[in-house]
Amino acid sequence: MFKALRIFILLTILIIVGASTYLTQLRATDWDEPLWVSVYPINGDGSKNTERYIKTLQKSHFKDINEFLSEEGRYYKIPINKPVTINVAPIVLEQPPNPPESRSAISIILWSLNLRYWALTHDSDSGPAPDVQIYIVYYDPRNKKKLSHSLGLEKGHIGVVHAYAGKQFTRRNNVIIAHEFLHTLGASDKYDLATGYPVYPIGFADPDNKPLYPQSRAEVMAGRIPVNENEAVFPKSLYRVVIGKSTAAEINWIPK
Repeated sequence: MFKALRIFILLTILIIVGASTYLTQLRATDWDEPLWVSVYPINGDGSKNTERYIKTLQKSHFKDINEFLSEEGRYYKIPINKPVTINVAPIVLEQPPNPPESRSAISIILWSLNLRYWALTHDSDSGPAPDVQIYIVYYDPRNKKKLSHSLGLEKGHIGVVHAYAGKQFTRRNNVIIAHEFLHTLGASDKYDLATGYPVYPIGFADPDNKPLYPQSRAEVMAGRIPVNENEAVFPKSLYRVVIGKSTAAEINWIPK
């Protein structure tokens, strides 16, 4: 009896959350006004160098993302000139919950709800309620040689980005932030999860090029520039990244 009641309560919560998420998603991708995006810096390693860098963060650090989305939006002729407004929130002192080790459906659902509750209780932005929340966990590159996988959660419009602290990493970080931001709007990955290599043709910025290789740009949701059949490199900045037609359809920039 108790187990049945617990399952009923969980299903009720999921239905309510699902309906709310669906309506929020429709509003987020109607593109009749800019989305308000708040970025929340977090000191991932507790180092003084990371803390010093975080304290220097301003909106200008993320201008590449604004320019990238505006330029791509003009290409697809969306009805607004400025798709997003990015604001830098005060530092968040607590780490977001880690994704579950288990890939079971119930584990992922519970983690998703936990992350959404955590974001609700760790919104340090005193401005307008954001449409999308991006938590950026920074690390000193001298202490962290390999970053954890970043993620973007469509249900809840929350992104968690792991990034390096340092001015020289700003443009590289912005490529990752833009990728995870688009995940929150429903865009899917366009690379092979086993190899990281872009999937042809939807993961290629210029799939009709002859010869096909080397490509000069990356599709944003593929995240790499294919230089030959076996090698793809990370773009140095968003100036070498585009939003492909498949991604544009997923975020409602063109008809599906």
